Amino acid sequence: MAKRDYYEALGVPKNASEEEIKKAYRKLAMKYHPDRNQGEASKVAEEKFKEAKEAYEMLSDAQKRAAYDQYGHAGVDPNMRGGGGGPEGFGGFSEAFGDIFGDIFGGQRGQQRGGRQVYRGSDLSYAMEITLEDAARGKEAQIRIPSWDDCNTCHGTGAKPGTSAKTCGTCNGSGTVQMRQGFFSVQQTCPHCRGTGKIIPDPCGACHGQGKVKNNKTLEVKIPAGIDDGMRIRSAGNGEPGTNGGPPGDLYIEIRLKKHDIFERDGDDLHCTVPVDMPTAALGGEIDVPTLGGKASIDIPEGTQNGKTFRLRGKGVKGVRSSYPGDLYCHISVETPVKLNDHQRQLLRDLSDSLKSGGMKHSPNEKGWFEKAKEFFR
Repeated sequence: MAKRDYYEALGVPKNASEEEIKKAYRKLAMKYHPDRNQGEASKVAEEKFKEAKEAYEMLSDAQKRAAYDQYGHAGVDPNMRGGGGGPEGFGGFSEAFGDIFGDIFGGQRGQQRGGRQVYRGSDLSYAMEITLEDAARGKEAQIRIPSWDDCNTCHGTGAKPGTSAKTCGTCNGSGTVQMRQGFFSVQQTCPHCRGTGKIIPDPCGACHGQGKVKNNKTLEVKIPAGIDDGMRIRSAGNGEPGTNGGPPGDLYIEIRLKKHDIFERDGDDLHCTVPVDMPTAALGGEIDVPTLGGKASIDIPEGTQNGKTFRLRGKGVKGVRSSYPGDLYCHISVETPVKLNDHQRQLLRDLSDSLKSGGMKHSPNEKGWFEKAKEFFR
């Protein structure tokens, strides 16, 4: 059966860049990887995987790609051209495949340094609870976080004083071993020395062979003005230490807003419920409402109904990425009088009788509501 065109197999045009070819291969390799396809689909997936592998191996090598572009499959067939199937260009395939293997199996990607696998440290997360006022204005805070320092007993070697580490016999000090995965082999971190290339026969009792001990340190954190609930602040290099001299991870400080007694935040806007007594709602008047910057006044018009919302522009929060502050929305809650004395009750009865004598004009919503209720029960 004739081979498919390599460009067609990867789904890229003939003028595709090296990065486009690599990206296309990574996508196909992850899709058709044998470990991701079981049962009846496994045979088809294996063939697709081999086809993509062969296409990438040829097109990732500049010389092989030039030969293929000029002569087609005959230009890279070792039986017809002497060469073409040697180790040249395998470095590019091996590099891409190593990345893909890490993506499929969730391995932490490392780099080679002095024959050993070097790994970046893990990131850490810290939840910080702050007030709405602090979030709006910004602040500087101190937090206590874990830190890893060289062990004072072994001075970072991990070995008991008077002893030293030995070369790992499994990987011969390289930190990696070759493992078979079906029809291909991959390079993995040595399970005995965990990529260090060294074995410690007599570990230090203070750090248990780690070379580092866990302490705590105080970190200064600057919280930017306008930060919102759920946002994170990145503190570079304050995560867990790397392996074999790798860089440390980062610390991510996740912001949590405390529940406020008055305001609720919605993005850059603030909302609050403002209680208004019944006479003020009926007759109108001026009331004071709180804002993050002090007090503000609202003119309550005559006949204000429960649930009416007043908008105060610019009285919200100026977000970290906003050019202007949000608004404050005041939701009116008309309060019904409670704990009345006899005289007050009689006054309300007299008021009620007076209002009823005027028909529905004093209750703008009542007439419509009763009409809807009648229609509902009809």
